[in-house]
Amino acid sequence: MPHSLLNNHGWQVSLGRFALVLLSACALGLLLGQFLLVLVIALLGYSIWSLYAVYRVQQWLLARRRATPPEDSGVWSDVAQHVHRRLAAERSRKRRLIALLRAFREAAAALPDAVIALTQGRSVVWGNEAARRLIGIDLKRDRGRVLDEFFEDARYRDWIAGDPVAEPLSDLRAPRDRDTHLSLRLISYARDQQLLVARDTTQLMRLEQMRRDLVANVSHELRTPLTVIHGYLELFEPEEAPDWAPRVSEMRTQSQRMLQIVEDLLTLSRLESQDERGQERVAIGGLLSTLVREANALSQGRHRIDLDRSCPADLLGSPKELHSAFSNLVSNAVRYTPAGGTITIRWVPHGDGASFQVVDTGYGIPAEHLPRITERFYRVSTSRSRETGGTGLGLAIVKHVLVRHGARLEIHSTVGTGSTFSCHFERRQLT
Repeated sequence: MPHSLLNNHGWQVSLGRFALVLLSACALGLLLGQFLLVLVIALLGYSIWSLYAVYRVQQWLLARRRATPPEDSGVWSDVAQHVHRRLAAERSRKRRLIALLRAFREAAAALPDAVIALTQGRSVVWGNEAARRLIGIDLKRDRGRVLDEFFEDARYRDWIAGDPVAEPLSDLRAPRDRDTHLSLRLISYARDQQLLVARDTTQLMRLEQMRRDLVANVSHELRTPLTVIHGYLELFEPEEAPDWAPRVSEMRTQSQRMLQIVEDLLTLSRLESQDERGQERVAIGGLLSTLVREANALSQGRHRIDLDRSCPADLLGSPKELHSAFSNLVSNAVRYTPAGGTITIRWVPHGDGASFQVVDTGYGIPAEHLPRITERFYRVSTSRSRETGGTGLGLAIVKHVLVRHGARLEIHSTVGTGSTFSCHFERRQLT
């Protein structure tokens, strides 16, 4: 018999009982002269008693109430005690899990953002109170329903058909209240589960609209007095007051720069406030010729301007907006390229679409500035920007125009070598 059994108290008691029954039966059988009969009766009785012990353990296991396990000091008592300890541990673990789940649900319910657990096929598994308030999901009614059925906006369909995990969706109208703005983020977790987080951005959108209105109103109000001041400065004749000539010239330059800032701010405000853009056919050949003429006029012979058009396609969009964006890139290249440098304007195939590129041999942009280069008024070099007449708004305008046309801006630059600004358009924007 294994040593571990001999060291087990329950087995020792059970084996001792069995040995005692056998010895007692043998002694009684020899005394009565009925050895075999007494032995059979003793073994039968021990078997019945063992079955009764098993029956008690079974009844204890089947009982719904938490009763103490049966005690007989034998092996079945040990089994019952072991099961009792395991059940107690499982009940404790279950209580902890229930407490954690309750705390999680209470925390999720308190979140102002809608949180919705989904399957890989975007069927609703669970949602918090904000999901009901913002999206209209009722778990009793909508569990198992596909999330896409709640959104009718075409922007949502385009977003979900693309790569929603990598790119959040902002400024989406809520299904239950069209005056509520949402931003959506889809997060993958586990093997086949997803989590949709919808945030109410209505207040942020209102603040952003107030900011746009303020900028537009202030810019509009500033344009008239600045125009008047600049006009009067133009009337000054340097010959009449030679001592004032340098001062008047500087005032003209600064007033002109202020007017340009105002115009750029108004352009940004118009781009941000207009929901729809033009869908006209933009003749790339004519636009490129215009850009080359503008670059030569701004350069005044100080640079070499090259043109490379290897893509025959034209663009669909707003001619005015696209000219503004492309012109900003070209004028930046002229301003920030030293005399004798080369500026190349390209319209070339790119993947399934086409790319407008401006390549210069200018000063270049340090890598740490590239992530913020399209922010408003962000400048790599403030002094150099002022010297060249930059407003710090050109690339912000470019970014807004490209976003409105479903395009993206890529910037590659090496300090001392030059920069390449690329506007990538998808096939659907070509014609």
